[in-house]
Formats: sequence, C-alpha cells, structure tokens
Amino acid sequence: MPWQETLRQGVLDGNLEPNTMKLWKITIPSAALLLSGASPAAATPKAPVQVVESLDLARYAGKWYEIARLPNRFQRACAGDTTATYTLRPDGRIDVLNQCREADGKLRSARAVAKRAGGNEPTSKLKVTFFWPFQANYWVIALDPDYRWAVVGEPGRKYLWILSRTPQMDETEYERVLSLIEKQGYQTKNLLRTAHSAGVSAQSRP
Repeated sequence: MPWQETLRQGVLDGNLEPNTMKLWKITIPSAALLLSGASPAAATPKAPVQVVESLDLARYAGKWYEIARLPNRFQRACAGDTTATYTLRPDGRIDVLNQCREADGKLRSARAVAKRAGGNEPTSKLKVTFFWPFQANYWVIALDPDYRWAVVGEPGRKYLWILSRTPQMDETEYERVLSLIEKQGYQTKNLLRTAHSAGVSAQSRP
C-alpha cells in the first residue's frame, strides 16, 4: 500500500524504477552485507518470493482493509483505519486510493495508478505509479480463493501488507496467513497490527 513518499525510500531500497533506467534490475548485495556486518561467505541466499499463479483484477477491485504491515517510513503518520480502494479502468489499468487516519483524526490520502507488469509476468505482478516515471512493485503473494484476504509484498521482502475485505480478521485465519508469509522468507515478528475504528464497517464488493 505505497504512499507518495515511496519514491525517496524506494529508490534507496531498489524497489522503484524510472521507466527509462530500469533501476529495479540493479542490486548491490555486497553493500548490503557490509552495512549489516555480515560477510558474503556467511550469507544464505533466500529463494525468490513467489506470487499467486493468477489474479482476477475484476474480483480484486474494491475496498480492502489493512490488517497488518511491516514498518515503513511512508506510513509512519498512519494511526489506523488504513484502507486501499482499487477501481478497474476501461483500459485495464487500476485507479488506486490509499487512505489512513492520523493520530489527530485527520484523513490522509494518496492516489496512484497500477497496471500489470507486462510481458510474460503473471497477472499477480503489478506496477504502481504515484508519479511518472517512478514505479513500485506490487506483488500478490498469497490470496484467499474467495478473495476475502490478500497478502501484498515485493521481491526484496522489505515491504508487506496483509489485507482483508473486512476491518478485522479471525485470529485463526490470521495465524494461517502468517504461516504462509513465513514460508516465503518474511520475518513476521515485526508486523504491525492495524487498528480500525468501531464505526468502520465492511463494504460490499463490486
């Protein structure tokens, strides 16, 4: 659920790409190892993040409630009531509206446009643009068969969001989702649970 500040942080993380420079293809594992204090010989490579085989964008459209996320700089001001609303456009792209409530009660919003990654990539790999030419990876890495919940990540495992069609998720199901995420190599102990106001109610899907 990236916000406008994704640009600054994403460029640092390698999660964003100018269309003309393809920065997302550039990796600096040696620098990352030096910063972490680890040696290349001690590093254990993880298997690539896997996405769901296919994504029906028409079914995926509508309002989603954030259940949990990994900490990130561009949502630091969000105190709760975090949602993402996706509207399918006639041209196949998706209008994105991200909203959250700040501690003082103010509603914060950010708009973007998403599209399929293209080429031979599965429909579950999307690119989100808040302003041209920078794009962010939006990968659906787990999805309920009935589209009741979804998990969004990206190849670097730095960002993660658990989304639901309802403001709350059953704890048993939440634990099952965590198990799926951990199998993808994510550290779930750092997840932040998202609070939703008592007056927030689920919206019907289109």
